[in-house]
This record gives sequence, structure tokens and C-alpha cells, in this order.
Amino acid sequence: MHHHVVGFALIHAKDAAEPPMNVLIILGHPRKDSFCAALADAYRAGAEDAGVNVRWMALADMAFEPHVHEECPSEQELEEDLRRAKHLMEWADHMVFVYPNWWGTMPALLKGFFDRLLFPGFAFFHYEEDEGQGWEKLLRGKTAELISTMDMPPWVFRWIYREPGNNAIKRATLRYVGVRTTRITNLGVIKDSTPEDRQAWLERARRLGESLHDGPETPGQRLRRRTVTWLKALRLQFYPMTWVAYTIGSLAVAGSTEVFSSGLYWLGFLFLFFLEAATVLSNEYFDYPTDLENTFHGPFTGGSRVLVNRELSFDEVKAGFRVCLLLTGISAGGVLVLSPSALPSLIVVMATVAVLALGYTIPPLKLAYRTLGELTVGITHSIGGLICGYVFLGGPWHDPFPWLVSLPLLIGTLPSITLAGIPDARADRQAGKETVAVRFGTPGAAIIAASFAWLAALVAVSGQLLDLLPQAYGPVIYLCIPHAALLSWMSLRYLRHGGGVRRIDGLMVASLTYVLWFGLLPLINLI
Repeated sequence: MHHHVVGFALIHAKDAAEPPMNVLIILGHPRKDSFCAALADAYRAGAEDAGVNVRWMALADMAFEPHVHEECPSEQELEEDLRRAKHLMEWADHMVFVYPNWWGTMPALLKGFFDRLLFPGFAFFHYEEDEGQGWEKLLRGKTAELISTMDMPPWVFRWIYREPGNNAIKRATLRYVGVRTTRITNLGVIKDSTPEDRQAWLERARRLGESLHDGPETPGQRLRRRTVTWLKALRLQFYPMTWVAYTIGSLAVAGSTEVFSSGLYWLGFLFLFFLEAATVLSNEYFDYPTDLENTFHGPFTGGSRVLVNRELSFDEVKAGFRVCLLLTGISAGGVLVLSPSALPSLIVVMATVAVLALGYTIPPLKLAYRTLGELTVGITHSIGGLICGYVFLGGPWHDPFPWLVSLPLLIGTLPSITLAGIPDARADRQAGKETVAVRFGTPGAAIIAASFAWLAALVAVSGQLLDLLPQAYGPVIYLCIPHAALLSWMSLRYLRHGGGVRRIDGLMVASLTYVLWFGLLPLINLI
């Protein structure tokens, strides 16, 4: 898709001196002699003093039909003024909407402007059922702020009326097309204001414009957004699986919860944590071509999309990877110093886990591109983490316990990892990433996932019946059988509905919770 190609070029562009920001001020009041017009003019003066490029647009001067008469707004021909407005909106980095609050929301003129201009194909587009999930935000990367006047105290509008007009513009309109609102300024009570009040509000508007010298966000907003973006990039929702496996191994050696007060235990976990963080960031970097084309991404698949959405640059992701890799090395050094295990055993275990984890997408291994990615993730989140916990705290690597207890955990993770390739299959195939879903087709992946679910149940239940791991499971493990049956039934239903590439969130939830039987249950019993 052409907008994806444009996004790719923008992200890969060399860093240069940033040009001045383009700011579009949109006066939404139907009268040009209003106080809103004075506020917009004051904001413009401040913005010009800040050195940004400013354009002005008063809706009262524009000639356009505010009503949508065609079945879709994109089918209604744009008037000359709307064509100019469209070009200005494309040009703008930051948009400022100045309007009065009438009956709790915006004037009809501003609403008509949104109705006509934010049409599919320009501001957004919806995927067809077989093309993707949901919609694409085509104005992503732009910011906006709202300045609204009202005849009620702003605190009443915010806390009692819950800001219906602001929410309609910020959440239901701008956010839908990808524009992020950075600031909302409510001014009032206008009708009872004194000349001094109005002068103070005009000065406030001028300062708002002047503040664009440092960008459309405050330092606090930038810090919060960057923090949230990095947390999103790290995909912390997957780290508990590693912690569970690692802690099972640690508890099996220590024999008590005193392990949680051990510095060695936490150093070992930090090794795995930062290694997983480095792996996630490297996946984000090397999986960019497939993430870019993935139209069925969801909470469990398709990566964090911080690169696709231009929330982080490639250089930033590389820098984050290097920091995580450095912290992994520091943590590993601490384990090597404090662990009672033999140095060769520690080095072999750490190196094996690190190579498998980082080799998932990093050349030359690129295991995920050779139909080995599912097995690699399964190993690192089961046997790898469990053996680390066992060996780091002094257990011998050849002891049968960690291998036996990690086998059902390994097999039990494979259904979710295999199914995760179904929504990504089309994009993965285009990018040359040969997952199980690509090699065997999406129906084949569903069948393989169901088979793994039954195999995990068989291994765990057999271990319980043969009394091989009495301290790990107990009779509760038999409940994994109906869960495996549920996974099989949901997989069959997916196949009956044609299989194919699409979102399978319900099936993903069922497969991810299935892992708990083989991870959380041993953890609880060992505690």
C-alpha cells in the first residue's frame, strides 16, 4: 500500500536539521468578528513569534455544502475551498481548532467541515473482510489542540458535563484518523467576562502559540508519551512466561520461597529479562517488512508497531537493543560471579539461550524465517528459562527434574505460538518469513496447534499417573484435558468458517491461558 511505502521512506530518512513545524489554525466560529477569531489571531501571532510556519483557515469564509448527500462522503465532489483545506491539512504537522462550545459541542459549521473533509481514502480507510481488520489511520503522525470558549465555568464543563464537545473532536474524530490531541484549553465564562478577563485570555492564547517553539507538547507530555511508547515496544505482556519458567527452576533448587530474597535469583532473572527485551527490539527491527504489510495485527500478533506507526525511529530501536544487550551482559557477569555452579555449565546455558533468543530474527540464523521460530520461542520460554533458574542457583544441568517438568510446558506453549502465525501469514509470506502457518497453511497451523494441545495434556497427565513429578502437578492437572478439548473445538470452528488469514483473538486467549496448566500449576505447588 502506498502509504506504507511512504512511511518506510520517512523512517529510514537520514536525520537532518528539522524544518520549522507547519501549523494550521482553523477558526470554527461561523462569525469572523467573534472572540474566537480574536483568540485565533492571538495564537497566530504567538506561533509566528515562535518561528513556525503558520497558515490560517476561517470556515466562515469558505463556500461548501456542510451536508453529506451521497452514500459516502468520498463520493461527493469537493468544492474548491474544501480541496484547499485538504491540501492544508496534508501540509500541517499541527492543527489548532478554535471554536465556541454550543449546546455542549461544536458549531454545526465545524461539524459539517469534519463530515465533508475527513472522508475515507483521505483521513482513513476500512479494510474489506478478506483484506484486513478494522481501519487504517491515514493522518497518523499529526497533532492537534483545541481552544474552546463557553458560557459556563470550565470546571463545570469538565467535571459535570464530562466535556462532550472536546471528547467528540479529540476521541471520536481526530483520534479515529490518527491525529493526536496534545492540549485542550477551555475558556469561560465568556458572557460575564470583563475586558480584563478577555485580555488575559488573549494573552494566554498568544503564549500557547509561542510555546510551539519547543514543539506541540510540554516536556511532561513528551516524557509520558516516550515512556508509554518504550513500554509498548518492550511488549511486557510476554515476560511473565519467562519469569514463571525461571522461578520454577529456582524453587526446585532452593526448596523454599527464601529464593526471592536472593540477589543471585534476581540477577539471573534480570539476565533473562534484558535478553528478552533485546530479542523483542531486534524482532521489531528485522520484522519491519512483515509488520508493515500486516493488516490483521492485534494485541497478540503483529509486533508492537512502534516503527510502523513512526512512534520510534530505527536508530532509537537499535540504541534500545544495544542498551538491553549491555544490561544482559552485566547481569550475566553477576551470575557468573555469584553462582555456585561450575563456570562451563553457566556459560553453555547462557550462550545457548542467548543464541536461540537473539537468533529468532537476527541474521544469519533468522530462525523464524526457517520454520524454526515457533520451536525457538517455545524452548526459550520453557526449557531455557527453567534450566537457567535451576543451574544459576546451583543445580546440575543433567538432573532429570528440570527437563521433565519443562517438557509439558514446552509443548503447551506451542499451540499459542503456532496460532499467532495465522493473522500474520499473508504478510509473513510476502516478507519471506516461513512460519508454520506459511509453510503448512493456516488450516494446517490450526490442526498442528490442536495436536500440540493434546500432546501437552497427554505428557503432563502421564507424568502425574506415573508419579514422575508428584510435586509439580497433583490431580488438578487433569483439568487441562477439557481445556485441550476447548482448544480443539475452537480450532475446528475456525476451520469450518473457512480458515484463512484473519484475527483469531478468542482462539489466542484460549491457547495462551492453556499454558497456565503447565507453568502456573507447578509454580504454585513448589511455593
